Amino acid sequence: MKLVPALIASALIGGGAGVYAYAQNQNAPAARERSANALERLRDWVMERGGTERAFDNEYWNHHEPGIYVEARTGEALFASTNKYDSGSGWPSFTRPINPDAIVLREDYAMGMRRIEVRSREGDHHLGHVFDDGPRGTGGQRFCINSCAIRFIPRDQMEAQGYGRYVAIVDGG
Repeated sequence: MKLVPALIASALIGGGAGVYAYAQNQNAPAARERSANALERLRDWVMERGGTERAFDNEYWNHHEPGIYVEARTGEALFASTNKYDSGSGWPSFTRPINPDAIVLREDYAMGMRRIEVRSREGDHHLGHVFDDGPRGTGGQRFCINSCAIRFIPRDQMEAQGYGRYVAIVDGG
């Protein structure tokens, strides 16, 4: 008889873990609306201290509109929507930057393993990391970038915001 309550408890605990795990997958709800103050605190933590946003709970992980992504503070053009893909990681992922000279790559051992950190050249801010598990047909790299470290410029606003020279890249040229 004592076995039945133990089995029920085990099923409930296991079921709860499954619910939590589900909330971490790609079907999780879109990023919560954040106040400007909360976003700036998160941005400081990520860009100045090398932090990382939560997977699947950030603005651009599932964003598919044509345009470019610029450094959130300096406005430096970094990535084009034509090089963005769904890596399944829960963060915006790109196969390459618009201009390799716009980023700086540094070795990072902060998590007890060797990673390659991606920083903006102009602002010297932490953006994310680059891994060698990207699509083989495009060079095999995955630039895994924190949403709060970038800002999206829609294709139809690029010219007006001074990014007209990148329109051909976004248009696939």
